[in-house]
Amino acid sequence: MRIAMRFVRVMALVGLALPSLSTGSSPLLAQVGPVALVGATLIDGNGGPAVADVTVLVRDGRIAAIGPRASVRLPADARVVDAGGKFATPGFIDTNVHISLYNNGESMVRYEDRFTELVLETAQVILKHGITTVRDSYGALIPLVAVRDSIDRGRAIGPRILVAGNIVGWGGPKSPLFSNATPATYFDERMMDFIAQGAGEELLAMSPDELRVAINAYLDKGPDFVKYGGTSHTNSLITFSPRQQEALVEEVHRRGLFAEVHSTNPEPLRLSVLAGIDLIQHPEVHDVPIPDELVSLIVERGVICSLLSNGITGKPWKEYQDRRQRADSARADSLKADTLGTRQRTKTGWELRSARREEGMAIRRANAEKLIRAGCVTTPSTDTYLRGAPEFLRTPRDDEHYMPGTATLTAIEGLVELGMTPSQAIVAATRTGAIASQGLDEFGTLEVGKRADILLLDADPLADITNIRKLSMVMKDGRVLDLDRLPEKPVWYRDP
Repeated sequence: MRIAMRFVRVMALVGLALPSLSTGSSPLLAQVGPVALVGATLIDGNGGPAVADVTVLVRDGRIAAIGPRASVRLPADARVVDAGGKFATPGFIDTNVHISLYNNGESMVRYEDRFTELVLETAQVILKHGITTVRDSYGALIPLVAVRDSIDRGRAIGPRILVAGNIVGWGGPKSPLFSNATPATYFDERMMDFIAQGAGEELLAMSPDELRVAINAYLDKGPDFVKYGGTSHTNSLITFSPRQQEALVEEVHRRGLFAEVHSTNPEPLRLSVLAGIDLIQHPEVHDVPIPDELVSLIVERGVICSLLSNGITGKPWKEYQDRRQRADSARADSLKADTLGTRQRTKTGWELRSARREEGMAIRRANAEKLIRAGCVTTPSTDTYLRGAPEFLRTPRDDEHYMPGTATLTAIEGLVELGMTPSQAIVAATRTGAIASQGLDEFGTLEVGKRADILLLDADPLADITNIRKLSMVMKDGRVLDLDRLPEKPVWYRDP
């Protein structure tokens, strides 16, 4: 009976009857008066030199004044924060996260009635690490919109969230274009519909005019931007035709929003760039080197490159090098022992393609370095997502480069490893991230009139980018957060 009742609740859930967030407000949202950060070294996100001994006055959630300590008059009721010896930067921005459940098997069934809670909890974990804005580029639109709106309306604490919902043209996590699979159960089929929201694989068969109608119906559901599949997820086959892509992008732009693409094959990606996209998610992820001509086209058109730098630098890169070294050594030993010469015969096409896949991370890293050297407009992204409920894991996760929050810091550090200066990496994670979020007028740099998303660091990130981890204070929209209280209601990120 209990299982049957849970199934009924699942059906209500995928029918969009999601549980709502609490109507009560968080104690962390208590309104405060003016706040003055006094004596900080300012790194404003515009890429210029740092400025020492600066006072930043915040009032009503925005930056009211910035200047030398002696030049900024403080209101009598201002809360003064001694920022001497600390470094003030804008809040960081991650342009590719996944903070909802969407492809998690038993976890989706177990937590079917807590989707919105999990979105909010994950968002708060990210905020705790100094990431004040995120772009969720694939997930469950309905709970994402609910949490986004609760944060925007001051009913919940969290980073600024922009959502795409489904990757348009894909039919959900169990679909052929996403996982090269088909749904096994009725639950799978309903959950695919819940994720796709009418913008799945059925769009691929539409004429450009029909597609215009369909994409506007999807936009009416409230996404902040549209991400579509220029290729499939698993095998890089072309999905939409050039005419279809042009129609899709035109309609998104007509609504004043950005259009971006997932495309893991150079020629399909070129079609999307020519269609007028604004941003490419993981443009480095190809099985082959990205062509010079395509890089030049991306630079010429000013398309934003959202790089998955956390997966091709630091620990993952060192582990990859170790694996390749062991594989090369084993291959050399095998050749020495090959008295019949079978290991030296002509390789088949399948063997050559398999060898190329083994070189995947090296190819992706070289592509990212090439895009950065060419001057592409670049932001850090992570592709972080909820991998499974803690009770279903054999061992605790130790991959901080893919964990919400720490992954973004790893990605920013990774940009430096890939060729940026620390200053350029901070600009990419602040100002450029705000451009990708269509919000530079409101946030992304520390300037008078902008929203007060401010971090205080205990050491200079321009001297050593890893100092972005030495976080002393997070301010979001003018509120100094109590980081020890985030997340407020642990569901997933809890002690075992």
